[in-house]
Amino acid sequence: MSDKLVISIDAMGGDNSPRVVIEGLAIAAKKNPDANFLLFGDESKVMPILDSYPNLKKVCEFRPSPEVVHNEDKPSSVIRNRNTSMFMAINAVKQGEAQAVVSAGNTGALMAISKLTLKTIQKIHRPAIVSIMPHRTGRYIMLDLGANTECDALNLAEFALMGNIMAKHMLDIERPRVALLNIGAEEMKGREEIHQAVKIIKNSHLDMNFVGYIEPHEMPEGKADVVITDGFTGNIALKSIEGTAKLVVRLIKDAVKKSFLAKFGIPFMFGVGLNIKKVMDPRLYNGAMLVGLNGLTVKSHGGTDALGYSYAVGNAIRLARQNFVATIRDELEHVDLDELSQEILYDAY
Repeated sequence: MSDKLVISIDAMGGDNSPRVVIEGLAIAAKKNPDANFLLFGDESKVMPILDSYPNLKKVCEFRPSPEVVHNEDKPSSVIRNRNTSMFMAINAVKQGEAQAVVSAGNTGALMAISKLTLKTIQKIHRPAIVSIMPHRTGRYIMLDLGANTECDALNLAEFALMGNIMAKHMLDIERPRVALLNIGAEEMKGREEIHQAVKIIKNSHLDMNFVGYIEPHEMPEGKADVVITDGFTGNIALKSIEGTAKLVVRLIKDAVKKSFLAKFGIPFMFGVGLNIKKVMDPRLYNGAMLVGLNGLTVKSHGGTDALGYSYAVGNAIRLARQNFVATIRDELEHVDLDELSQEILYDAY
């Protein structure tokens, strides 16, 4: 299978594994007939479900794993356990048997094992968690969403480079608009590392459409295709957006229940409601990617259904098909962000 497009799968990760994993793979396989899958998990639980999907089984290779990473497990306790389905799935990428790995399991463990096993790409100091999110007229990419709670200027510049490449691949935008998340548009606002990151990006001679700062309220308006921030801020922003979306949906439902006229008008708004639901459906944006490593790791939401899992697998397939990791390496050959950041810091002092 090494000469084919292969995605490694932790079949035991997630709240409803391996059923949702197999069902999701069946959906993804239909959409991507060129993809093959390398599954790791409990044979007694995986194979009875896989047997009921004969077409999927044709493009799968199964390897039993004696142990499982549980949601409550601490990363430190499982990071060096080579017998878990998660470790074996990630290691398959390291060994060149697969181009990407997908898991809906323990996020902390997945990040820790991926970093330890795959290592960061040369010239990339820290990997980042990336996700695709909806805005008023389309979609945008945001990183970091939690891999690094603290970031310096160099980290932010590297995130900009990776986000720019990812937007080209995932959003099909030739020149994505890249912006740094900040508390204001003025140059003097925000932390010093944000100001320094701007200098690195502008002086790096990267082929990047950098548009400066973006404020949080501008993200849903589509002012940028790539939003760069540290993991602490990004994770808070992500959860705030998710919480606000749920609140809006709940308020609309409650308002409709209390109004007879609103109920009467539901049939006339049915099509509009379906369009809004489709845009806001979190399953369509499932699959956060850990980028910056010598291999691609995709994290599916643990509680997603089969459709949501299929989108996570689809993200992995698309980036693997376009050789995303090699593209980052090629981009870095033309610029030394590390040396440039040292020059800027030296000038600042």
